Amino acid sequence: MPSTNSKIESLAKILRQEQANDYRDSTVIGGLDRFLQQSAAELEPLLGDVKSYSALTPPQRETWTSAVLARLAKTVSPHSAVEKATRRVAPTRPRSPTQALSLDDDVTRLKGVAGRSLPKLKKLGVQKIRHLVYLFPHRHNDYASIAKISDLEPGPDKTIVATVWESSERNTGPRRRSSEAVLGDDTGNVRAFWFNNPYMAKTLRPGAQVALSGRVNVFRGQLTFESPEYELLGGQEELVHTGRLVPVYPSTEGLAQRTIRGLVKRSLDACLSQVDEFLPGDLLDRTELLGLRNAIDKMHYPDSSVVWNAARRRLAFDELFLLQYAVLERRRDWRDNGEGVSLSGGREALDAFLESLPFKLTPAQNRVLDEIMGDVRSERPMARMLQGEVGSGKTVVAAAALLVAALNGHQGALMAPTEILAEQHFITLGELLSGLPVVSREDYTVSVEPGSGSEPVTIGLLLGSMRKRVKEEMHDRVAAGAVDILIGTHAIIQSSVDFPSLALVVVDEQQRFGVMQRSSLREKGVRPHLLAMSATPIPRSLALTLYGDLDMSVIDELPPGRQEIRTRWMGPDRRDVAYNFVRKQVGQGRQAFIVCPLIEESESIQARAANVEHERLSTEVFPDLRLGLLHGRMALAATQRVLAAFKKGDLDILVSTPVVEVGIDIPNATVMLIDGAERFGLAQLHQFRGRVGRGEHESFCLLLTEAAGNEARERVRTVERVSDGFQLAEEDLKLRGPGDYLGTRQSGLPDLRVARLTDQDILSLARKEAARILESDPELSDQGHAPLRKRLEALESEAPGEMS
Repeated sequence: MPSTNSKIESLAKILRQEQANDYRDSTVIGGLDRFLQQSAAELEPLLGDVKSYSALTPPQRETWTSAVLARLAKTVSPHSAVEKATRRVAPTRPRSPTQALSLDDDVTRLKGVAGRSLPKLKKLGVQKIRHLVYLFPHRHNDYASIAKISDLEPGPDKTIVATVWESSERNTGPRRRSSEAVLGDDTGNVRAFWFNNPYMAKTLRPGAQVALSGRVNVFRGQLTFESPEYELLGGQEELVHTGRLVPVYPSTEGLAQRTIRGLVKRSLDACLSQVDEFLPGDLLDRTELLGLRNAIDKMHYPDSSVVWNAARRRLAFDELFLLQYAVLERRRDWRDNGEGVSLSGGREALDAFLESLPFKLTPAQNRVLDEIMGDVRSERPMARMLQGEVGSGKTVVAAAALLVAALNGHQGALMAPTEILAEQHFITLGELLSGLPVVSREDYTVSVEPGSGSEPVTIGLLLGSMRKRVKEEMHDRVAAGAVDILIGTHAIIQSSVDFPSLALVVVDEQQRFGVMQRSSLREKGVRPHLLAMSATPIPRSLALTLYGDLDMSVIDELPPGRQEIRTRWMGPDRRDVAYNFVRKQVGQGRQAFIVCPLIEESESIQARAANVEHERLSTEVFPDLRLGLLHGRMALAATQRVLAAFKKGDLDILVSTPVVEVGIDIPNATVMLIDGAERFGLAQLHQFRGRVGRGEHESFCLLLTEAAGNEARERVRTVERVSDGFQLAEEDLKLRGPGDYLGTRQSGLPDLRVARLTDQDILSLARKEAARILESDPELSDQGHAPLRKRLEALESEAPGEMS
């Protein structure tokens, strides 16, 4: 048994190496805690009250290490090995080629990145060494339990350290060569097989020391390892593939875990010390979070599940803190640092508009409209999110708000993410206002008389694809104040459009409206009121996370008479059944949509195209029915003619691309057949489904798929199973994860890669700490906040999709 002095000497050497390793807890295999636990009885008087080294932050580890080394120096003679170890200056780590690497170097500088692996790494988003450092495993295999061969039993994963007695190749079938090895320790022998891997016989040479980790099985009455992880032992400080919690990384076909693990380990060894801590020290002390380098290290190579949870908590906090800081800063900049326009008049004309509608607003719509009206009467700029179920009537509420801006002598803008959706909004607003006297109607403008002595209100449409002369005319009319409500894409506030009196901006699909667009609004002088609309419900668990800068209005009921839509998934062998069902519905006097993913056929994408399908369906499947065609390349006038014919009942079936996902209300349409449903996302499928069920008749949504992968099948099954939009949003979030669902970087916000739906406690803590810093030092001028300021500036400059 080692003496107390030898343990003290070992501890001193370990702590000095920890200093040289930047307190990464990488000196001892399994972590320093394992050594301390084994030596607790002898060393306890020297260790102080620290229970776990791995749970300390790097600054705390540095303080503790210095204190322990000082105690050790006092307990030994001046000429002992311990004294020399504790007084010795921390050794300089020898420089190697990998240590010349930097986080921002191209990944090709790493040893082991060959031509064939590079495209596969790019599929994982790995282009720089930084990306490997932040490529966190999605789970760990527990190979930490080291056993003697005589103690092996079938079942759980085990690790052994053994000597290779013999290894050989074996033929296990036609053109199938495998490897077999016999290994032993001082308690017995065991066999290991690597199927379809003849190279292992050459790798494991007789006499070599090796660690094996994997599941123990029984083969012909003998215990065996089948294709275990292995590691040749040559005096290295740290095991990577065996004998510990071994990381399992996101991968792609042809990229082995062993390869990824090796690349990540080399990246950590070379560059982890370059990762800078950006959270202030007092924040780390308050929150008891791990230091950043330590957290990254332990996310890859934790000593236990407790340590891994502490590491994940720190990294999840970082994501949510940066996100909340950005969100709260937006809220402060928008509301507190700007002056808006009070829109207090026009109530009589607004009531006249509401009376002219062919339906009454629901109580939920009236409540939300009152919330908006209360905001816009103030001179503080409104910042509000409007969300609700598909078909709940968000557009009419937005139209009423825009009308109020015009009735007060100002201008409003409605912005959509695409020109197709902008066209649909122009058509929809025109229809909503059609109950008022129409003063004039042109291709891209419509003017109505709101009554109550108010001036006519003119709605205009501005698209980048318009002819140059038409665009210039619209620019001139907007600048002259002759257009009261302008509809276009998000680009209308970034281009040369001059709004002399912009008072309200309505943004459709708010998640695509990022920092640059808000900056453009600020540059236009007096800040307009901002109303953001979400096309589909936002997951409740993330509403605060992403939209904490906006007040929330929810239309939580559907108009009366809406039918529940029966949804069915149908494979390619049931295409004729689907067509027969459409024919049956049309025979009963109903109408149907058939949606295709593409406008024209594509050589690269195997999906049905609307123009080809329209021709085929018209001549081969429904030659006796009236079919129309709608797609995004049609002129606005042609689109309006097709929709008018469908609404009047002059068409039985409308074959369309995804342009029908919003703004089309055909009460007699009872079938939505989505061809190639596997090519659409959950939210888009739900949008399509919402186009039917608007009348008195039972309605149906048929999800017709071709060959679909597991993920696509899961999406389609989810839409078939879940009809509630809010529940579907939560399911979508589970399938895609927060970062992909939100597309946060496209909105100028940090990615969410580690944070989970259940991290509400971390979210609350992150929001509290972000608010504390914003309130105490809004300009981050304090020296202690300089690293945070640098981190935020780096986020602003990083390209979308880059890992932080």
